Formats: sequence, C-alpha cells, structure tokens
Amino acid sequence: MDKRDFQIGESGRGQRIDIAASEIAGITRSQIHRLIEKGLLTVNGRPVKPNYKTQVDDIISIMVQLEEERLVPENIPLEILYIDDYVAVVNKPPSMVVYPGAGHDRGTLMNALAFHGKKLASVGGPLRPGVVHRLDKDTSGVMVVALDDRVYHDLVEQFRERTITRKYIVLVNGPLRKDSGEISLRIGRSQSDRKKMSTKVRKGKEAVTRWKVLERFDGATLIEARLGTGRTHQIRVHFAALGHPVLGDRTYGKKTSVETNRRKVTFPRQMLHAALLGFVHPVTGRYMEFKTGLPADMAEKIVELRQHEN
Repeated sequence: MDKRDFQIGESGRGQRIDIAASEIAGITRSQIHRLIEKGLLTVNGRPVKPNYKTQVDDIISIMVQLEEERLVPENIPLEILYIDDYVAVVNKPPSMVVYPGAGHDRGTLMNALAFHGKKLASVGGPLRPGVVHRLDKDTSGVMVVALDDRVYHDLVEQFRERTITRKYIVLVNGPLRKDSGEISLRIGRSQSDRKKMSTKVRKGKEAVTRWKVLERFDGATLIEARLGTGRTHQIRVHFAALGHPVLGDRTYGKKTSVETNRRKVTFPRQMLHAALLGFVHPVTGRYMEFKTGLPADMAEKIVELRQHEN
C-alpha cells in the first residue's frame, strides 16, 4: 500500500470529496467511492462520506495499491509536436481516449506516450501520470502532458489561473445571428444524468466561452472558440444551451446531420478540434504556442458543406 496526501487549495473549496479527490488524485469517482467505503480515504485523518464538502487546507490521504494499476506502453502511432525532459505536446487524433478507464484499458494516448516518450511524471494517477487536462474521445487536437512532477503542479496552476491560451475550431448547427459573442453560463453536473454537464443548475461553476464566426454554411456555422475557463464539456454544453449544438455530438443536442440546399451532410463524430494551445514552459519560463491543422474527417465535412452551398 502507498499513501498519498493532497492539500485542498482555494479553488477546491466546497467541492464534494469524491469529485475533488478524483480530480486531484487522477482516480475515477467510482474508485474514490470504493476507497471511502474501505476506509482508505480520509480527510484530516478522519473517514468521511462521499458528499463531504472540502475546505481550504484539508489534507486528503489516499491509500492505494500500486500493483493494481499500471500503464502499459504500447507502440501506437502518435504525433508528438514537442518533447523535452519536462513536457510533451501531442496532437491527439479523434476517436482516441486520453487515458485508460472503464471500457478502454488499452489503446489510449497515455499508452502510446508511455512507449514513445522519454519518461512520465509520477503524479496525476497511475493510469494518467502527468495529465493536466484532457480532450474528449471524439475531440481532436493539441494537448500538453507533464513529464516531471514539479512541472505537473506548475501546469495545473496555469490552468487554474486561466493563463493557458486555448483556441478551438468548431462546427455548430444552424446559423448564428451575430459574428462574435461571449457565452457566460455557469456549468455543473446534470441532476437528471450524472454523466452529463448542464447550464441548468442551481450553483455550478463560472464558465466563459468567447467565439467568432469563421464561415457560414447552409444549416451550419464554422466558429473559433476561446476558453476563458476550462469546465468539463464546456464548449459542447454552452453551444447546446444556445440552441446551436456541436454537430455530430451525440450527447448534447444530438444533431448528427444537416439538410443543405442540395443534400444531407452527416457527421460521424463531434466536429470539435483543439487548434491552438499556449503556455509558459515551467522550467525555461518561455511562452510556447502550438497549432495543429484540422483532422482529415473534419476538413472533408467543411469541403462537403461548401460544395452544397446555394
């Protein structure tokens, strides 16, 4: 057994312990619940229930069996945009899960990075070491992974302080009236489906998405979205709340096709791509920015929409 201690900062105040511990320790909520039931998770040395609300300076102690979970290196093709002894920046393809979990024990980005990378950090969880943020399975684009423990905590703080630059290219359903705008709707866990997020919540967390139109089509709009915050499924939830869900998103909005002037265009996955990521290198102090072009399937759908314009 291995004991790990984590301290709650100001940004973690008032969270349920199962959510806070999952985020800070890199362990799934179901695993956290099992640890709580077995008395292997304590707060300030005392056992708690899953609905305990965290306070600033709480010390979460978790006992884990390291041999239970190991990240298996796999020789999977992976586009590495940049790598040194401290960070790796990769271009995640669509349909690839970031780290192993229920139903996806192999074939993930982290399995690939464990094979191709120089080394991995030890913090963040045994199956997602160094993962400071993630992209959904069907979202493509730029991700940064920490390869060093000190760098991991620095990057986590940059995300927390909102100094990370993130730009997404998105295809949404229908015509947006304005050429640009800002969505400021709080986001929290859906009360009707705990696997989903929602803007229809009593409390929720502040969430800000700024956007501008890049191109208009018959039945769809191509936009650039910049995140002011980084909530789970933020872009998908925000645009669904506006009545313009991300095309191909089978969870929010469920608009998997549009009727153009000439024919129907279908979208096999959500049309969401992380096109740019910028951060300050925790060791060199240099601001670094990485860009990636659209994946082939999304680029093809844009061409198809253009071909069927009026």
